[in-house]
Amino acid sequence: MATHPTLSVALFYKDPFAALDWLEKAFGFERTMLITNPDGTLAHSQMKFGDAVLMIGSEWTDYVASPMSTGGRNTMNVSLQLTEGLDAHFDHAKSSGAEILRAPEDQFYGDRTYAARDPEGHVWSFGQTVATVSREEAEKASGLKIEGWI
Repeated sequence: MATHPTLSVALFYKDPFAALDWLEKAFGFERTMLITNPDGTLAHSQMKFGDAVLMIGSEWTDYVASPMSTGGRNTMNVSLQLTEGLDAHFDHAKSSGAEILRAPEDQFYGDRTYAARDPEGHVWSFGQTVATVSREEAEKASGLKIEGWI
């Protein structure tokens, strides 16, 4: 019996087959499942990135949509944590056509991050921990009050 992660995310695309190809090429996802309907349309798909699972679907009903169908609006941001190579990942994503929203930059909480948009408008953030920072150090550097700290 297959095990499932506690949380997996589904994103919807006007052209889910193109999205699967692009996410493999630009961001390094690995396709792990592809189920097609008798007419050749996508029924279900899954991809992985490290231990994360991502489902890619089509606009199959009236309550799901690609940002391309909503004027580019997103209701979520997909965030992935890399263990190494953030700058190389950024360079590869950029050269693969990702629209860069934020170039790599070190953050007050100890991560180096960048953000990009895929061809249909989904926003993706990538981070890599580059420094161990205490809550007190993060508060001092940011001017924010932080409750809880991982």
